[in-house]
Amino acid sequence: MSEITNFRGEVARLHDEASADIAAEALLKRVGERVRRARERKGIPRRVLSEKSGVSPRYLAQLEAGAGNISIGLLQRVASALDHRIEWLVGEDDPWTSDVVKVARLFRVANAKVQTTVLETLNAIEFHTARAQRVCLIGLRGAGKSTLGRMAGAALNIPFVELNRDIEEHSGMPIDEVMALYGQDGYRNLEAQALRRVIETHDTMILAVAGGIVADPETFGMLLNHFHTIWIRTSPEEHMTRVREQGDERPMAGMPEAMDQLRAILSSREPLYEKALAQVDTAGRTPEESLHDLLDVIERHRFLA
Repeated sequence: MSEITNFRGEVARLHDEASADIAAEALLKRVGERVRRARERKGIPRRVLSEKSGVSPRYLAQLEAGAGNISIGLLQRVASALDHRIEWLVGEDDPWTSDVVKVARLFRVANAKVQTTVLETLNAIEFHTARAQRVCLIGLRGAGKSTLGRMAGAALNIPFVELNRDIEEHSGMPIDEVMALYGQDGYRNLEAQALRRVIETHDTMILAVAGGIVADPETFGMLLNHFHTIWIRTSPEEHMTRVREQGDERPMAGMPEAMDQLRAILSSREPLYEKALAQVDTAGRTPEESLHDLLDVIERHRFLA
């Protein structure tokens, strides 16, 4: 039995070696053909290419015939002499017929304004793809993120997740205990882990996050890149009233300083919240009216398209 196993292993090894040899031979032929075509398109004889690249005419002839096992260093010199990038000579895409390579070539010679426009367009496409159909509601506590997120999820028949609830489920304890046990830094680490989980789990969803997530640049950056973000905002007075209605008296401790602190927090975070792609102001609005506003924003910006 062991002899049969060894024999099969040897056959597999020889097959892999033969496949590698075939691939290497195909690569050499592809490189040779592209060097020849590039030289002919530039209208230069092999002798001139030899002088510009420092590679002998004889070796260039072997290379163009697909028989020259050229080193990377020499191939780079040949590519430079032909005003081509080395990957154009070795890549699988044909540099003269591939749209991808053509775009890359045109981009290289375009002016700065055109390059900037192209990058902005492609980045927008990339971000839209990365964000999939995920919507995230950001903003300070009391703005209405959880209420609106839950209502919108039900109206659109898509999952609604509160990131803090996910942290509680995976840690096995309430957020207050998480903060007491792990501290602010520990909580931020768990928050980042939870965000990665929901990104991996959901392509379509509405997420509500804690107001302080914007304070961690790395986690907030991940959020902006993978979600269509909407800032749910309201007035400082309504923030305070709604938090009290939730049964949390802590914001009122130390009044009248509490309102000043709230205003200061809002002021410091506004530049970060404004990075959201859209905003919904819930001040003076009923939940139903705010839901209408939120759904309108989602549809208008095609966040779920």
